[in-house]
Amino acid sequence: MSTPNPYRLVLGAALALYLGVAAAAISVPTAATTPAPVAAALAPMTSAGIIQMLDQTVDWYRTLGIQQQAASEPSDVLILYDNRQTANQVIGLAFEIARSNAEILAKQPRPKEAGGDPSAPTLSQLQDKFAALGTTVQAEIDSNQHLLANARPEQKNQLQAKISELQGELDLVNARKTLLGTLSSFANQSDPNGTGGNALKAQIEAMAVTMPTAANAIGAPPNATAAGAAGAGAPGVGTPGSAAAPLSALTGASSSAAARFGIWDLAANAVRLSEKVATIDIIDARTAALQALFSQISAPLISELKALSARGDSLASQADSADSATLNQVRDQLDTLSEQFKQTSAMLIPLGKEGVLLNQYRRTIGNWHDAVKGQYVNALKTLGVRLGVLAVLLAIVFAAAEVWRRAVMRYIPDSRRRYQYLLLRRIALWCLVIIIIGFAFASELGLIVTFAGLITAGLAVAMQSVLVSIVGYFFLIGKYGIRIGDRVQIGDVTGEVIELGLVRLYLMELGNHGLSGPTGRVVAFANSIVFQVSSGLFKQIHGVDFIWREIVLNLPAGIDYAAAKEKLMSAVTNAVKDYRDEIVRQTREIQRATASDSAADGRPRVQLTFSAAGAQAHIQYPVHLRNAAETDERVSQAVFGAITGTEQGSKASHSA
Repeated sequence: MSTPNPYRLVLGAALALYLGVAAAAISVPTAATTPAPVAAALAPMTSAGIIQMLDQTVDWYRTLGIQQQAASEPSDVLILYDNRQTANQVIGLAFEIARSNAEILAKQPRPKEAGGDPSAPTLSQLQDKFAALGTTVQAEIDSNQHLLANARPEQKNQLQAKISELQGELDLVNARKTLLGTLSSFANQSDPNGTGGNALKAQIEAMAVTMPTAANAIGAPPNATAAGAAGAGAPGVGTPGSAAAPLSALTGASSSAAARFGIWDLAANAVRLSEKVATIDIIDARTAALQALFSQISAPLISELKALSARGDSLASQADSADSATLNQVRDQLDTLSEQFKQTSAMLIPLGKEGVLLNQYRRTIGNWHDAVKGQYVNALKTLGVRLGVLAVLLAIVFAAAEVWRRAVMRYIPDSRRRYQYLLLRRIALWCLVIIIIGFAFASELGLIVTFAGLITAGLAVAMQSVLVSIVGYFFLIGKYGIRIGDRVQIGDVTGEVIELGLVRLYLMELGNHGLSGPTGRVVAFANSIVFQVSSGLFKQIHGVDFIWREIVLNLPAGIDYAAAKEKLMSAVTNAVKDYRDEIVRQTREIQRATASDSAADGRPRVQLTFSAAGAQAHIQYPVHLRNAAETDERVSQAVFGAITGTEQGSKASHSA
């Protein structure tokens, strides 16, 4: 058993005292004709149910914002416009249903406080009673005033007194109505269950203010219309005509998107359409949930209408055999049934409209879903075709590269040339792959050209040295270029090439200008060395491994210079005769590689020069690099022996 509210008990006592003071006045003959209040119809929702229904409807209505974001085609905008018109009617009818239900709840008797008199009238009943009483008194005053205007002089005093007394009654009734209104307002605010009719109406109108369409719905009060107009800019809702605004923009965006052909854009479009289909499914599910809610609300109303119709048929059949007293009672019951039927119909009709509108809304959503689903399938097909074309092109490129490789391996026996062609194949292969993929994924041709230009300019500035080295690589592998195992001289460094990369080459350093073995150090040079004037690059022709040495001798005066030249020539030739065949072969290789006869025949040469200081012999002879030290020693010994013999012969000649 709940504890009674002390403040309400005090208010009840004050109200009883106030009503009891003027009990006689209330029971005047004019009030005897006051009609009995009509019983209210069954309310399908409680106040909490009304608020929940409005919350769900408003939440569903705000999905128009999601639809507006998903609308990317002109047809989507038209569907959005139709949905907005339907949604505006749905939200307006929802608030109309809420107001009708609130009116029914306001007319229903309120629960009694614990400890109160169960037979005591409620505030709502008292308000209805005094409203009817005030109407009756006012009608009687108007009737007496009309009689006063046409009455005889002796009747005017009596009528004026009667009018004065009725005016006092009306003032008393109005005062009681004011008191009951104040008590009712306080009771609504302090109601722990929130079932007060006025409080519920205030909540409904507060929610309607945030909805621009609900404020203009049928049955909305004038102040709600103004408030709704002020809230027409509520975010995420929009106005009926706002959907047509982005039509031209979306048309331009659609045509721009249609001009794009890149795989990246096609994949992004497929993903966007997939998300769009999922969004439409979510909207349809929420619409179905709202439709089920309205069906659940209308179910008890339909049952009540059937019961009222059956009750009316029963009363009509009863009136056929009833007497006059019974007919009066049947008439009162039929009036009550008629009023309840009107109240129930007033709620059931908008609920039926809600069902029709939501069915239409779901059909539109279904058509939109089918259209977007078709676009999604077409997008997947287009993407699949583009990916297939890309795969075929790449397969052709890789197949051509494989044919190239096999042809090189089969028809080019030279390992150096084979390496060069395979390197060129690899560079061409990946360049084509990058170009094909770039064009396949690019949205527009102009974009890829601009992007390639910017990338090229950036690489040219940031990687200038690397690019020059890459270009130098192709010079190094040319006809007179270098290869692994070649002996080269770069500046003051002499070494054997052990690796030739795309950017750098590596040498195994050789001591004593290449005449001795490796020093154990590896020297790295950038390939851009071929473009540097200060550092010369010297290398032997491939297959050639000899150099020319020169010895300059000062010949003694008075000798036979012709005999000395002949002896020196014979001595040097005998010193290098073991390497004669190899040097001749390499000399022919030079002639073949350079198409020139400047290499002569590879024989040693002795040239005499004469000056004021005396005669000099310039001895030139080829030296095989692998045996350079041994050859130099042999030549030195032979030249020394020849000079010594020449000097001794010259002395003997002078002695004779």
